[in-house]
Amino acid sequence: MSDATIHPIRLVLSDVDGTLLHPDHSLSQRTADAIRALREAGVFFSLASGRPPKAMLHLIETLGIDVPVAGFNGGTLINPDGSILIAHYLPAQAARVALALFSAEPDVEVWVFADGDWLRRDPSGPMVQREADGLGYGPVVVESFEPYLDRVDKIVAASHNTPLLVELEAQLQPKVEGLAHVSRSQPVYLDVTAMLANKGDALKTLAAHLGVPMEQAAAIGDGGNDPAMFHVAGLSIAMGQAEETVKRQASVVTGTNIDDGAAQAFERLILAAP
Repeated sequence: MSDATIHPIRLVLSDVDGTLLHPDHSLSQRTADAIRALREAGVFFSLASGRPPKAMLHLIETLGIDVPVAGFNGGTLINPDGSILIAHYLPAQAARVALALFSAEPDVEVWVFADGDWLRRDPSGPMVQREADGLGYGPVVVESFEPYLDRVDKIVAASHNTPLLVELEAQLQPKVEGLAHVSRSQPVYLDVTAMLANKGDALKTLAAHLGVPMEQAAAIGDGGNDPAMFHVAGLSIAMGQAEETVKRQASVVTGTNIDDGAAQAFERLILAAP
């Protein structure tokens, strides 16, 4: 891990999958202990994830988080009790463009998150079990996404064909410029959310809510949706297994999630800082 000269950190905003959690979605004791130590040291700790808010409630309780957290890549900020603080919906125009592009690809599963549910038009698919394991619940099968387009939190193109998702990301960006934010939260997921539904804006909103200057905020993550918060945080930390394009946008690179890289960073860069 590289060393970094930083301001004393008062707020940590962390990604969840690929950062705090092991590949099997488990939370290690070392990481849980490091987070508890941060909170005991007076450091605010919060989460920013592509997950729906209700898929974060168990982790909020487990970690004893007592400040707002960001779901849907920052599209929805919720209080620790699950009540909504802020919600940003995807414009219907952008939703239709994304759905048309993704639905034309047979190698892509199309998921819509709205009304607190995970919606899909097909009852099964090779990516469904992976997502269900991570979220802790399964999808609701609907005949059409049309009735939900005025209140979409997130659209996901899911596929094991990562090069195809990279291509779709490049195709979609200019089509929804100014309307939506497009990023790969993981190599197999391409997320489409509202413009303000990004982790950078979530970090700025949370820091202002807590009265913490941005130079005293740290961000840690591994996915293509995490540099948005890297760019505004006083300290930015990329996980060791992140793609090189993500690592290059962070000030520090830590170990992998298998090696409890998040705990390593918290211990060395924040808890042990003078």
